Amino acid sequence: MTGLTDRYFDTLIERLARVRDTQADAIRQAATLCATSIAAGKLAFTFGTGHGALPALETFPRTGTIVGFRPIVESTMISFHHVWGDMGARQYRFIHAQEGYGRAILRSHQLDPADTMILFSHSGINAVILDIALECKERGIGLVAVTSLPHSSSTPSRHSSGKRLYEIADVVIDTGIPLADAALRIDGLEHPVGASSTSVTIAVAHAIVSATAEALVARGITPGVMVSPNTTGKEAANRQNDANYEALWARLKAR
Repeated sequence: MTGLTDRYFDTLIERLARVRDTQADAIRQAATLCATSIAAGKLAFTFGTGHGALPALETFPRTGTIVGFRPIVESTMISFHHVWGDMGARQYRFIHAQEGYGRAILRSHQLDPADTMILFSHSGINAVILDIALECKERGIGLVAVTSLPHSSSTPSRHSSGKRLYEIADVVIDTGIPLADAALRIDGLEHPVGASSTSVTIAVAHAIVSATAEALVARGITPGVMVSPNTTGKEAANRQNDANYEALWARLKAR
């Protein structure tokens, strides 16, 4: 058992190191887009379906994130852990394959051409993600893809455009996660276990947010940073975080 655990962490560390060593420029480019939007009083939206919604959620509001990031999280796109019943896995599999749904999602968020959109999708081939990517391009919105080129480049699109996410985005951050995602083989078990795409994309999400904060400071702008209230400084943290929420609301009211 210990050997398998070691193999998992070794694999995850290798995959994170690869992103660090090969994707730093792309992460900086993504951060520049986000910083430009935030500096202009606009928003850096984040979105993903399924497990891709998890890195999107991590960008705000949680400790260490900054005002200006705005996750779009559709309950129909993330609640498939129910498996059975309302918003289960079967509904998710149906919905994320339906063209037109992504465009309907965007209509609820009143995007501005000066916004940025970050899309998290391991495969980058399904309809909702591609709907959103294509509409962002049509509106002139800066588009960042966090995706797996090994997976996506070897898999055909499931969208009528024939496009995959990495073929549309302005900036592509390649997680490098292999086609199967899961990395560990166990004797006597047909399929591998030990997925790593979510862990890597969450790390990328925080790298983008951190680099965006750095870029804003370099422009003379002090971003509102979320701080942990789970310390002895709870009241001060709550005041700062409430001010951050108000700052976000001001950006939303201006739409």
